[in-house]
Amino acid sequence: MNLLFVKKLISALILLPFVGCAGPPLNNPYPRQEEGKNILYSSFSERPKHLDPAQSYSSNEIIFTAQIYEPPFQYHYLKRPYTLVPLTAAGMPTPVYLNAQGERVNEDTPAEQVAFSLYEIKIQPGIRYQPHPAFARDPGGRPLYHSLGPEGLDRISSLGDFKQTGSRELTAEDYVYQIKRLAHPKIHSPIYGFMSDYIVGLRELGETLRKAQEKAEPGAFLDLREYPLSGVKVVDRHTYRIKVAGKYPQFLYWLAMPFFAPVPHEADRFYSQPGLIEKNITLDWYPIGTGPYMLTVNNPNRQMVLERNPNFHGEAYPTEGEPEDEQSGLLADAGKPLPFIDKVVFTLEKEGIPIWNKFLQGYYDSAGIASDNFDQAVRIGGQGDADITAEMKEKGIRLITSVETSTFYLGINMLDPVVGGDSESARKLRRAIAIAVDQEESIAIFRNGRGIAMQGPLPPGIFGYTEGAAGINRYVYDWVNGRPQQKSIETARRLLAEAGYPNGRDAKTGRPLILNFDTTGTGPEAKSSLDWMRKQFEKLNIQLVVRATDYNRFQDKMLKGTAQMFQWGWNADYPDPENFFFLLYGPNAKAGKNGENATNYANPEFDRLFEKMKNMENTPERQAIIDRMLEIVRRDAPWVSGFHPKQFGLHHAWRHNIKPNLMANNTLKYGKLDPDLRARQRRVWNRPVWWPVAAIVAVLVAGTLPAVATYRRKEQGAPK
Repeated sequence: MNLLFVKKLISALILLPFVGCAGPPLNNPYPRQEEGKNILYSSFSERPKHLDPAQSYSSNEIIFTAQIYEPPFQYHYLKRPYTLVPLTAAGMPTPVYLNAQGERVNEDTPAEQVAFSLYEIKIQPGIRYQPHPAFARDPGGRPLYHSLGPEGLDRISSLGDFKQTGSRELTAEDYVYQIKRLAHPKIHSPIYGFMSDYIVGLRELGETLRKAQEKAEPGAFLDLREYPLSGVKVVDRHTYRIKVAGKYPQFLYWLAMPFFAPVPHEADRFYSQPGLIEKNITLDWYPIGTGPYMLTVNNPNRQMVLERNPNFHGEAYPTEGEPEDEQSGLLADAGKPLPFIDKVVFTLEKEGIPIWNKFLQGYYDSAGIASDNFDQAVRIGGQGDADITAEMKEKGIRLITSVETSTFYLGINMLDPVVGGDSESARKLRRAIAIAVDQEESIAIFRNGRGIAMQGPLPPGIFGYTEGAAGINRYVYDWVNGRPQQKSIETARRLLAEAGYPNGRDAKTGRPLILNFDTTGTGPEAKSSLDWMRKQFEKLNIQLVVRATDYNRFQDKMLKGTAQMFQWGWNADYPDPENFFFLLYGPNAKAGKNGENATNYANPEFDRLFEKMKNMENTPERQAIIDRMLEIVRRDAPWVSGFHPKQFGLHHAWRHNIKPNLMANNTLKYGKLDPDLRARQRRVWNRPVWWPVAAIVAVLVAGTLPAVATYRRKEQGAPK
């Protein structure tokens, strides 16, 4: 080591802190060429099993399928209650009702007199599919890749190996073809059985296809165009008609799901080739759609990428929403063309900690909040209001919350001789329990404030839900200072005494009131929750016995109607009050009928109103019926307590147009980014800390300098 080298080393140490300041941070996990690009970065934790719209039915799959496939309808991004609007359809259809003789009847005809409903759907002309080899044709118009031999397959290992692609216009026949695919015996669509009860002829088509498949050669292709479906017809190039059994207005909600998105027969034919199936080149792996994005990378062990569809027909950002949307900036891009983001990169992350750390570094644009980092991200105010911490505010991070379209409740088995039944004393006992169980405290302790106490079966965002003082359960809550407040424990004790159990003892026998709570919960977290539940009943001097069991035994108890109290939940399939009230409809009882009415609640007036309400359009008359149904179920209290979960999401300052829509899944097209701000913030938050390295090197240099000096003296004093 000479002095010149030492001088160069010192100069390098001086310049070291400036290394990397001009370019991306050194810890940037993404390619350098993506810096400043209009790319959204997100993560996924589990590989999607199905991307075929006839099979896919999981939340980790619809993240992708909803951006690629386009059913005829979608949910309005901003409006609440959730509202259906056209997507590829030219407008919302008005159903035509027919009686058993095939004669048209009025829309106000009682549901039992309606034999069929006809939905005629017109789609917009000019919509085209994404580029795909299934559409590629030779100069003579013949498909290039529908009859691949061994020689052609040798050069193919992924969809990208096909040199040519094509496209064509979306037609009504593509929608009809997909509906037929629901009945294909090889596909095993999860909604085939349910839809066979409604779509006329679907069950018969399934049987026809099963027989045809059995007769066909192994690997033979069934062209579904050759198999008619009596209840679904192509009217013309851009119009098709669906015939539904009975009166079922909720059917339109199903037409907003990828199950009813179009699949062209060319794609079915292309992907049916045995050579491609063996290479995992299938519709389940490589979707084909008309949506704003297409899947360009499918490597579920590392990364999945959506990119802008160059053939996208275009769509405009909404021009209207809720009153507060304009004030919050959600209408700043009204009328502008979608999508705003060019590319979405999803990276596989098995653990929550890496996601959180990368979010704080700016490498993920949004993040959820796990229990481990909740206190770092959120603080809960004295009134239960959530806000982000000072650390998050300093970074410009925003907290956006929304109430999920789900309900979790403490249920009473109405067949039970003690807490069940329709006597006034039983109702008062259930109301006393409802007041004693402090749901707000439970949400604060066990959910970090992520939920709202249930006022009835309907969560916010569903037609029939009423905000404010008019929407509270008056049997359990009072309206105090602009918010619901649970009635006093003294009120609960008075009700308990009126029910025949003063101070928690049977007035006739003097015996203590003992109630049973059936659960499958185990482990430390469940123990804490169950201990808390016991304390709620202790307020009334009621002894709560927890009967823990495995899930199969629990299910058996529910089916036999031998459980007494339990916790249950429901996630909405579609945003209609029917999808929640049917959980309390008498004929849907769990005991003896295996329905979804887990409490076995049966009230003749409620059931009569349900039958009338379920097939109605959303009108003031329907709202009045719903209000009456809510009053009945609040009075009878088969669900004594419960909550609607609250979703918390954190978003960086460079993300815009974020409004949670818990029914719509095709929302990536509405989001917007400021890539320049993101790049600047990443550089600020990820500056390299060089001083420890410099200090270590300086110590090493200082330690070697005496040795260098000694060596040089010896060298200079040595004889020449």
